[in-house]
Amino acid sequence: MKIKIEVDPQLEKSEVILRCPEINNEVLNIQKQMMNMISQKTKIIFYQKEKEFYFPVHKVLFFETAGNVIEAHTAKNVFLVKYKLYELEEIVPAYFLRVSKSAILNAREIYSITKNLTASSIVEFQNTHKKVYVSRNYYKILKGAMERR
Repeated sequence: MKIKIEVDPQLEKSEVILRCPEINNEVLNIQKQMMNMISQKTKIIFYQKEKEFYFPVHKVLFFETAGNVIEAHTAKNVFLVKYKLYELEEIVPAYFLRVSKSAILNAREIYSITKNLTASSIVEFQNTHKKVYVSRNYYKILKGAMERR
């Protein structure tokens, strides 16, 4: 494997391009580690009324849309965040997965998955009543991530 750095003063932001003859576990692992490095630098501020909260994102069970806002659910609380779901997908660690048009969950916190062949499957988390619905389109991705865990 070669590592090469090119300086281009015309770029506004740094970019990393990984060139490979095929996608294999080594390439996926490099991508995952780089995404985790990037996401660790991004701080998410959580809001409840007039208060701002600062805690590690790994404590979030899931993010979901609620009307025009995005809620971050922990085991006991609900906070608002000032990001769109597609923005969160880019900045949260790789163990967060999109599971529907309206939700991203923390795969490390999954306790159980109830599969439903005709409708959304249900993900439950330990020590809380909270649940997330997984659409059929995202179920295979979630299942694959859980098997690799």
